[in-house]
Amino acid sequence: MDYTREELLEARRQIGSTLHKLRETIRTLEAKENPGRYKSQLTLARRRVEAFTIACALVDRELSGAE
Repeated sequence: MDYTREELLEARRQIGSTLHKLRETIRTLEAKENPGRYKSQLTLARRRVEAFTIACALVDRELSGAE
Protein backbone atom coordinates (compact mmCIF):
# COMPACT_ATOMS: atom_id res chain seq x y z
CA MET A 1 0.00 0.00 0.00
CA ASP A 2 1.30 3.45 -0.86
CA TYR A 3 1.05 6.32 1.59
CA THR A 4 1.71 9.98 0.99
CA ARG A 5 4.59 11.70 2.75
CA GLU A 6 2.03 13.70 4.74
CA GLU A 7 0.27 10.53 5.90
CA LEU A 8 3.57 9.03 7.00
CA LEU A 9 4.59 12.18 8.84
CA GLU A 10 1.24 12.28 10.64
CA ALA A 11 1.54 8.60 11.53
CA ARG A 12 5.01 9.22 12.97
CA ARG A 13 3.68 12.19 14.97
CA GLN A 14 0.83 10.10 16.38
CA ILE A 15 3.13 7.20 17.21
CA GLY A 16 5.51 9.58 18.98
CA SER A 17 2.67 11.02 21.01
CA THR A 18 1.48 7.57 22.05
CA LEU A 19 5.03 6.53 22.95
CA HIS A 20 5.39 9.59 25.16
CA LYS A 21 2.14 8.79 26.98
CA LEU A 22 3.09 5.13 27.43
CA ARG A 23 6.50 6.05 28.84
CA GLU A 24 4.85 8.46 31.27
CA THR A 25 2.43 5.71 32.30
CA ILE A 26 5.34 3.37 32.97
CA ARG A 27 7.10 6.00 35.08
CA THR A 28 3.91 6.65 37.04
CA LEU A 29 3.23 2.97 37.71
CA GLU A 30 6.85 2.30 38.68
CA ALA A 31 6.70 5.20 41.16
CA LYS A 32 3.65 3.79 42.94
CA GLU A 33 4.07 2.55 46.50
CA ASN A 34 3.71 -1.08 45.44
CA PRO A 35 4.69 -1.32 41.74
CA GLY A 36 4.46 -5.12 41.82
CA ARG A 37 0.73 -4.71 42.09
CA TYR A 38 0.77 -3.22 38.58
CA LYS A 39 2.92 -5.93 36.99
CA SER A 40 0.47 -6.79 34.21
CA GLN A 41 -0.15 -3.13 33.33
CA LEU A 42 3.60 -2.48 33.26
CA THR A 43 4.23 -5.52 31.06
CA LEU A 44 1.51 -4.43 28.64
CA ALA A 45 2.80 -0.85 28.51
CA ARG A 46 6.39 -2.02 27.92
CA ARG A 47 5.29 -4.34 25.12
CA ARG A 48 3.34 -1.52 23.53
CA VAL A 49 6.40 0.74 23.74
CA GLU A 50 8.38 -1.94 21.89
CA ALA A 51 5.69 -2.32 19.23
CA PHE A 52 5.30 1.41 18.68
CA THR A 53 9.08 1.87 18.56
CA ILE A 54 9.22 -0.70 15.76
CA ALA A 55 6.32 1.00 13.98
CA CYS A 56 8.09 4.36 14.20
CA ALA A 57 11.29 2.86 12.79
CA LEU A 58 9.35 1.36 9.89
CA VAL A 59 7.67 4.69 9.15
CA ASP A 60 11.08 6.39 9.27
CA ARG A 61 12.47 3.78 6.89
CA GLU A 62 9.57 4.33 4.52
CA LEU A 63 10.09 8.08 4.70
CA SER A 64 13.80 7.79 3.95
CA GLY A 65 13.09 5.51 1.00
CA ALA A 66 10.50 7.91 -0.38
CA GLU A 67 12.95 10.79 -0.69
